[in-house]
Amino acid sequence: MSEQISTEEKRQRLSDLLKKNDIAMLTTISDNKLIARPMAYKHLEDDADLWFFTLKDTDKADEIQKDNRVNVSFSKEGYASISGTIHIVEDDAKKKELWSKPMESFLHTSYDDPNVILLKVEAESAEYWSTDQTVKTVFDGFKRLIQGDQKDNDESMNDTVEL
Repeated sequence: MSEQISTEEKRQRLSDLLKKNDIAMLTTISDNKLIARPMAYKHLEDDADLWFFTLKDTDKADEIQKDNRVNVSFSKEGYASISGTIHIVEDDAKKKELWSKPMESFLHTSYDDPNVILLKVEAESAEYWSTDQTVKTVFDGFKRLIQGDQKDNDESMNDTVEL
């Protein structure tokens, strides 16, 4: 029997999963190639939009200016993949709001450095795989193997959410 869940519940599960992860792989496009790099995200909004800090004089900033389509993936606890667009934001008040001492140590500068910029990912859709139900996952896998069942429609384990 499959578990049907509402869009709001799917969004909440995605949000809960993202809050357990602090490092993401940000994938940009450069010369028709996908380029992925680890990034620590600074803030998650209710609609799954994400904020990152970086420096203006980086390859990723150049890539974003040429093509702002991105994917952000997480895999520390559970798995999530978010597709959307990314924008460079140069807002001193927002930089100050999101700034932290670890970020200062990592970037070797302060939030008011003109080379420091924010990246805002506007999430369009996301797919997540929950790993907090290990026993259920193993049981369902054996059931499908033994009975020859096709993948059921249990949305509690894996689903796509339009954001």
